[in-house]
This record gives sequence, structure tokens and C-alpha cells, in this order.
Amino acid sequence: MTKGRVLVVDDDPRLLQIVAMYLSIEGYDVATAYNGEDGLAQIALQRPDLVILDVMMPGMDGLEACRRIRNNPETTGIPVLMFSALSGDDDIERARNAGANNMITKPFNLVGLGTVVRSFFPSNGDGEAALPA
Repeated sequence: MTKGRVLVVDDDPRLLQIVAMYLSIEGYDVATAYNGEDGLAQIALQRPDLVILDVMMPGMDGLEACRRIRNNPETTGIPVLMFSALSGDDDIERARNAGANNMITKPFNLVGLGTVVRSFFPSNGDGEAALPA
């Protein structure tokens, strides 16, 4: 039984592979996409419990993808975690205004990422995350 479904969207294939592998080891069902358009298509196919978006990507960036997630009545409730090399107050405010629930700055360590990801999944009391009904 998995802890939940996570979609990771980033244009860096190495980072995408490392994050997906780590989250899989942690017990999550992980899907990946390389840009905002592919991410939105993945959401339509298999609605994730959490979306992790890189801010800076070619084509549709993470901010626009996040806005589209929030503006779609079918996906508006999906939590969005963004990560970016940008860490200024205005960058954090732009992510918040786009609808992100949280933001992590790159570089980040995987254990810290895992802690933030776990915060989006309520525990059922025995250490395992409860899946939504």
C-alpha cells in the first residue's frame, strides 16, 4: 500500500530521477513530467494527491501550471509544492499568488524534501499515511 500519489514536474531529468527514486523508496506512488503541459496532462490521467512543480521550465512554467491547477474546479484542491533556485521574497510571493501551498528552494536535501512531502499526507496513527476515501 502506498502512502499516496505524487506528481513531480521538472525539466532537469537528473533531478527528476533522484526525487522520484527517493519518494518511491519512501513509499509514494510517483509519476513524473518534464514540463507544465505534460504535468497538467498527467494530472488529468491520474489525479495525484500532491503535485511538486519546478518554477522555471521551458514552455509553461510552474507558476502558470499552478494557476491552471487552482483555476480548474476538478483540481483546485490538490496541494502544490513548488521548488526553485529563486529564493527572493518576491519569488516566494509569486509562488504564493499562483496558489502554491509551500515552496522549497534549490538546492535542497532529500530528507528535508521528504519531511515537507509527509506534511501533506495525514497520518492514520500507525505511522502510515491515510489515503483519501
